[in-house]
Amino acid sequence: MRNYCLLLFILLFTLSVHSQIVPNRSREFSNSFQGSANDSLLNSKMVNVKLSGDTKFNDYKVISSKNDTTYIDTTLTIQKAYLFNFLRKDNFELLPFNNQGQTFNQLAYNYSDVTLFPDMGARAKHYNYYEIDDINYYHVPTPTSELFYRSGLEQGQVLDAFFTYNTSKRHNTSIAYKGLRSLGKYRNTLSSHGNMRFTHSYTSKNNTYTFRGHITAQDLTNNENGGLTATSILNFESDDPNFKDRGRLETNFSGTYNVLRGNRYYIEHDYKLWHRKDSLNKTKSFLKVGHVLNYELKHYDYHQNSANSILGDAFTTKIEDKLLYTSFNNQLFLALKAPIVLGELKFKVNHLDYNYGFKSATYLNNELIPSNIDGSTISLGGEWNTNLKKFNIKAKAASIITGDLIGNYLKTSAEYDQDSLFTFRATLLTNSKSPNFNFLLNQSDYIHYNWYNDLKNERTRTLLFDFISQKLFTASAQITQIDNYSYFSEPSSEQTQPLPLQSEKTINYLKIKLSKELKLGKFALNNTVMYQNVTQGNSIFRVPELVTRNTLYFSDRIFKGDPIYIQTGVTFKYFTKYYANSYNPLLSEFSVQNKELIGGYPVFDFFINAQIQRTRLYFKAEHLNSKFITPNYYTAPNYPYRDFVIRFGLVWNFFI
Repeated sequence: MRNYCLLLFILLFTLSVHSQIVPNRSREFSNSFQGSANDSLLNSKMVNVKLSGDTKFNDYKVISSKNDTTYIDTTLTIQKAYLFNFLRKDNFELLPFNNQGQTFNQLAYNYSDVTLFPDMGARAKHYNYYEIDDINYYHVPTPTSELFYRSGLEQGQVLDAFFTYNTSKRHNTSIAYKGLRSLGKYRNTLSSHGNMRFTHSYTSKNNTYTFRGHITAQDLTNNENGGLTATSILNFESDDPNFKDRGRLETNFSGTYNVLRGNRYYIEHDYKLWHRKDSLNKTKSFLKVGHVLNYELKHYDYHQNSANSILGDAFTTKIEDKLLYTSFNNQLFLALKAPIVLGELKFKVNHLDYNYGFKSATYLNNELIPSNIDGSTISLGGEWNTNLKKFNIKAKAASIITGDLIGNYLKTSAEYDQDSLFTFRATLLTNSKSPNFNFLLNQSDYIHYNWYNDLKNERTRTLLFDFISQKLFTASAQITQIDNYSYFSEPSSEQTQPLPLQSEKTINYLKIKLSKELKLGKFALNNTVMYQNVTQGNSIFRVPELVTRNTLYFSDRIFKGDPIYIQTGVTFKYFTKYYANSYNPLLSEFSVQNKELIGGYPVFDFFINAQIQRTRLYFKAEHLNSKFITPNYYTAPNYPYRDFVIRFGLVWNFFI
């Protein structure tokens, strides 16, 4: 299947010729576009493309799941360099494991969103899993494509390619595939991922009916080595030259892997019963009905050729844990935009069927552990959005009214936009929902990994402040209180497995982040600093107090005619010591630990980035200082951070 997909993309890219692209502005703050001097379509020295008709660079639109619109972007910026990883996201708040495609430890937590329903679990497997909010839709005047490539960490690479085209002004289709394979430097760390995405959108001629939907097929497989053995840790930290080849270090597991597979079918459409346009032919008011359908099927499997005592006693010698999760969600809504409601008002009713289960029920210690948790819920909700001069006000709320699950949320925000100088937003949200299903029910061939719990809802209250300014600085503050915080406890000699528990104390969590770039001629210093503090619960909710990333770089155009734009410099990353959570490959979750401090060491990366027309080239020497210091750097207990490695890749955009 993957080979056919890759062949399809190669053919599509062969048909493409050139491309244009535009800065990827923050979706949350603005839908407007301001051209950059480095943009390939705006810089006459870099490209000479004749577009037919009235086609402009800002006609190449990228539309998020929340209907925020940005534009395809070919510029080379330092922010783009931060996105050049297999997630294609800025991972400032994440600590990557050694191999590309493995999981991440958390340096910070984000409580800016709300939901009614619990997650599936196995959250450590979901970093590279495309959720609904990760899917974009497009509207382009000419066929457009993008190729992303990055080298792996040993015998592998990641390739992400997409192609989109409009068959008419009203129809758009896109297809994308991301394939990742990387052997890794350590034993039994092979990563093999595949993410297929297909989207389609349609708008009727009179804009009465709109439709968009997507299909995803994802397969995320990782070999798991359980971390280094005690002897290997001594060999690693002593910098023994016999173990410079990390493949010589013994690991706790062999013949072990877990896999997350998922298929999703999503449809969203609406019909305007009545609408009125203003003098500029823009919709001024409307009344519409709509429907959203989402069906998702997930499999999580854990395989181990032979049981390992580290995880405790087992029923069988060969471990084969299998989990199936299905959800079928239908939503009906009625939306009104009119002066009488001072903006847009939406009412919605939602029906969810869910089933989280294993092969069969289990009796353990005379207690029944059921095979599954299933049921259905009905919820009601509403949304309101209005603009009052320079203010944008949003509010949404929902609550489950029937079913076995209980949940509700309220989220309000007010945003003030001072022209192009700055944007300020304040957000208040409360959320009550069940912990993820992993805390409620688990079955395993390992005896002590079987449980069935009746837990309270997690309740969060969050106050957010965001300030963004291209001219001044960007800052955010998050103040969160968490009741009934769910976590996995620390294993011990008497208790070899982590237990799902809930905190009896209210956790108070503060996160402040500041970003500012200083420029002097062709030199720039890009800074991001984050401060965190946890009170009344810091024994189970662990984050480093300080995290910083600072990049000093030089940028200029080189050679006659300025055909190449380059950036070169050094990035410094650091976080203070903290008891980072321990990774459990069987659950694919993290648990609390109190034995090993992680962090307190710097990481230096040297890079050279270049832009040639609509191609961005990246070269990086990662963790350069590991060549000169004694190894004592970890991502999690028993899991070393990656050594010095050279990585390279490109992002290449085309349009016909």
